Amino acid sequence: MTDFANRRHLMVDTQIRPSDVTRFPIIAAMLEVPREIFVPDAQREAAYADANLDLGNGRVLLEPRTFAKMLDALDIAEDELVLDIGCGYGYSTAVVARLAQAVVAVEEDETMAEEATGLLAEAGADNAIVHAGPLADGAPEHGPYDVIIVEGGVEEVPAALIDQLKEGGRIACIFMDETLGAVRVGYKLDGPVSWRFEFNATAPVLPGFEKRRAFAL
Repeated sequence: MTDFANRRHLMVDTQIRPSDVTRFPIIAAMLEVPREIFVPDAQREAAYADANLDLGNGRVLLEPRTFAKMLDALDIAEDELVLDIGCGYGYSTAVVARLAQAVVAVEEDETMAEEATGLLAEAGADNAIVHAGPLADGAPEHGPYDVIIVEGGVEEVPAALIDQLKEGGRIACIFMDETLGAVRVGYKLDGPVSWRFEFNATAPVLPGFEKRRAFAL
C-alpha cells in the first residue's frame, strides 16, 4: 500500500522548501492536505510528482512548486476572501482554505465541480464553496475578493475578474507566451492592476483566457 503521507513530506522537503517557500502556514497546509484524493484514480501514484498533473480535457493540477510559490507571493492572510479560478477536483481550494478566512472556487467542468464539493467536505474545508460556471466569469455574487489565484495559464486576464478584485487586492496568474510562461502578481491600485514578475512556470491556457485574435480579411 502506497505511503502517501511519506510522499507528502518528501514533496515538501524536496520540492517546496528548496524553492524558498518558507511561510509556515503554506508548509503546514501542504503537509496536511492529501493531494492524492484530488486527482483521478489513475493518477494517484503520480500525485506528488514535480510536474503538472493531467486532469484531462487540457486541464492540469499545477505542480507543487509552482502552486506553493504562487501562494508565497500572494501572502494570503487569515482574514481574507479568496477566489480560486479553475479548482479542478479541489486540491488548491483545500490548501487555500487553510490560509484564508473563506474561499470561493470556480470550476466550469460540472463533473469536476461536483466531485470537488464532496472532496472538500471530506478534507474538512468547511470555509470553501464551489461555484460551477465559466472560469472567465469568476463568481461576482460572492465578491469582491482580497485575492484571486488562477490555476492555469492565461494569455489575457478577463476584465470581469479584475472587476471582482478589491482595491488593494492581489491576483496571481501564469502568463503564457506560446511555450514560455511567467508567474506575475498583479496589485490593484486606484483601479488598474500593475503586474510584477515573480518566477517562470508553465501551464495550459485555460478556456476563456486566450488572447483575442484580430480578425483580418
